[in-house]
Amino acid sequence: MFIDPKDYIAKPKNKAKAKFILANKPTRVDIFSDKKSAKASIKTDAKLIADLSHKLYAENKKSLLIVLQGMDTSGKDGTTSAIFSRTPPLNLHVASFKAPSKRELSQDYLWRVHNVCPGKGQITVFNRSHYEDVLVVKVRKFAPAKAVNKRYRQINDFEQHLTENGTTILKFMLNISHEVQGKRLAERLEQPHKYWKFNPGDLEDRLLWPKFMKAYEIMVKRTSTTRAPWYIIPSDNRSTRNAIITNIVCQKLQEMNPTYPDPGYRPGDFVIS
Repeated sequence: MFIDPKDYIAKPKNKAKAKFILANKPTRVDIFSDKKSAKASIKTDAKLIADLSHKLYAENKKSLLIVLQGMDTSGKDGTTSAIFSRTPPLNLHVASFKAPSKRELSQDYLWRVHNVCPGKGQITVFNRSHYEDVLVVKVRKFAPAKAVNKRYRQINDFEQHLTENGTTILKFMLNISHEVQGKRLAERLEQPHKYWKFNPGDLEDRLLWPKFMKAYEIMVKRTSTTRAPWYIIPSDNRSTRNAIITNIVCQKLQEMNPTYPDPGYRPGDFVIS
């Protein structure tokens, strides 16, 4: 199934005429007849991604950075698993950003991020990202407001630097409703295999939901650029969320058009004795 990325993109800040309002963006869409159809779409695209990923690695010229940002339980892990369900881990990396270490705090806030950006031929997924520094840092007031305000421009400059040096960036905000998040947090205490995911800090963030939503809205407004726009993905339904993002990633890799390099030799050019 073809999914038009334009249906989910937040218009770049220098092109947007209408004011971006996060509350107007849906957390659920019905574009598949049922869960089975969504999973079939994921399966088809995941196979293509596996092939394109291998070509990207062999070509060794370009790289892909996928940013997954969203509230707790929005599905960052599940999305990553779906996109790359058929892709061998040859050139695939996942980086998570939790509270910075003492070593990281001794550097500028983007130091640890640049350190794990993908090299040529690589694909890296950010499970949370440098945007934590204008989200949780902003809401929890871990840094002065003036410092946080500068970071939007700094992040735009940073991402421009990456794109000008061969990295394609896909940024997905996983847009989940307050109601569904509550249900998923409860699941983590009801289902033993999800116990490990429960973090009391998630409940504290939930109490600050309006402030986080405002921080996300400002983040999208100020950092959705032509080079690296934000895609606002309805995430109340897991399979639909996964299908939309997997399809957009597949389309982007197809646009990148990686190809196997020609070694310059043919079978008749040498003799195997």
